[in-house]
Amino acid sequence: MSEKLLTIDLQFSSLDEEEMRARSAAFAKDLARRRTVRDYAPATVDREIIENCIRAAGTAPSGANQQPWHFVAINDPKIKSAIREAAEEEERAFYAGRAGEEWLSALAHLGTDDNKPFLEIAPWLIAIFAERYSVDDEGNRVKNYYVPESVGIATGFLIAALHQSGLATLTHTPAPMSFLSKVCKRPDNEKPVILLVVGYPAEKTRVPDIQRKPLDQITTWLEADSDLK
Repeated sequence: MSEKLLTIDLQFSSLDEEEMRARSAAFAKDLARRRTVRDYAPATVDREIIENCIRAAGTAPSGANQQPWHFVAINDPKIKSAIREAAEEEERAFYAGRAGEEWLSALAHLGTDDNKPFLEIAPWLIAIFAERYSVDDEGNRVKNYYVPESVGIATGFLIAALHQSGLATLTHTPAPMSFLSKVCKRPDNEKPVILLVVGYPAEKTRVPDIQRKPLDQITTWLEADSDLK
């Protein structure tokens, strides 16, 4: 017999449609300003801000509510230096040919290379780990479900929260990232998936002139009067 499901009242606030439209438009407009940043100012960011944003990320939906994520927030200069050294070693191999010509060609317009000073300059690095499986109190392995999807959603929450807090981010993904497990002293059941760089943009920072796809290229509407069958 299954355990009785415990429930609580839903904390939900209804809004009139006019306010809903205004809020959704304002949120979309604000997120449209978000850009990946590779040049950072060394200015400090209070830990409480990072805590609040990670707390927001932790509210993301996940498969079976297993919350298969772990965030390692780093501002120790020595650890950041160790991460940069390890990341640049992997990046040198990546740009030297391991990535393949097609991938390097796709990155060319962004002007990236194997030099990653932002890993030391930015005040915070957040290493995001996916829990491939959990371990219960008796040390038994417990299968987690929809891990990549769940961690991806939580990461999106985190990036949006940091942006709303007035901070810039960079999703850095050196491959392979196994060095992060060692540097951050994480257990074998966790896999590093993203190294999020967080801080304030350097003064007069410029970013590549790129455009987002318009709504009609990323959306299909199947409404009551749709011509699609």
